[in-house]
Formats: sequence, structure tokens, C-alpha cells
Amino acid sequence: MSTATKPNHIGRKISRIRELRDMKQEALAQALGTNQQAISAIENSETIDEAKLIEIAKALGVTPEAIKSFSEENVFNYFNTFTDSHGNFGNFASGAICNFNPLDKVVELYERLVQAEKDKVEYLEKLMKEK
Repeated sequence: MSTATKPNHIGRKISRIRELRDMKQEALAQALGTNQQAISAIENSETIDEAKLIEIAKALGVTPEAIKSFSEENVFNYFNTFTDSHGNFGNFASGAICNFNPLDKVVELYERLVQAEKDKVEYLEKLMKEK
């Protein structure tokens, strides 16, 4: 099915990006200062106002444009561009030029993962205090 015929369901895109980030609805809810039921409602909504989308994008660590243009097909196409070679370096083995520092991306990802873990710990501590 062509993506042109699919409705632009922003809520589903948010849900899928959240899942790909290995984030639970509760964690996103905490980041947004709301509850899990509100996140569920957002993810079931076809449209979301721009201000809320910006807030959600920030919590997910992506841009609003990334959410709007997200598609499963693009994710698969991206990963299918990598090929195995003798050195198992994918496209870099063929002399492709990287226009960013891969180490910076690794550090950025590590920092986001550390922050996500801190958020989880904070959330769990909050739950424990409530009991």
C-alpha cells in the first residue's frame, strides 16, 4: 500500500517512535507532566496541535518534522542501505564520506540513554514514595 493513500495519523507515528526508542507510555507521560491515559489518547489521535507536538517531539528526542514525516517504510529503507562487506563496514567500506562525526553520534546516543535511565529511576523513586 502506498504511503500516499494512508492517512497521516500523527498519534500512531508518535507511538511507533516511542516504541522504537524503547520508551513506555508512562515514561513519556512523566516527561510531559501528564498520565499514561493522556498519552494513550494522544497516540489514538489522528491530529495533534503544533504546540503539543513540539513538546512531545522534545520528550522523544526528535524534531516535530521527524514525527510528521515518519514512516515504517523509510525506517526499513534506511537500514536496507547498509550492506555487508569484507570488513563489515557497510557503506563506509565503499568510500562513502560521512558528513558527521560518528563518535559524536555515539556520545549523543549514550547521553540520551543515560538520561532515559535517570528519568526511569526518578519515576520509580517517585512511585515508591507514593506507596
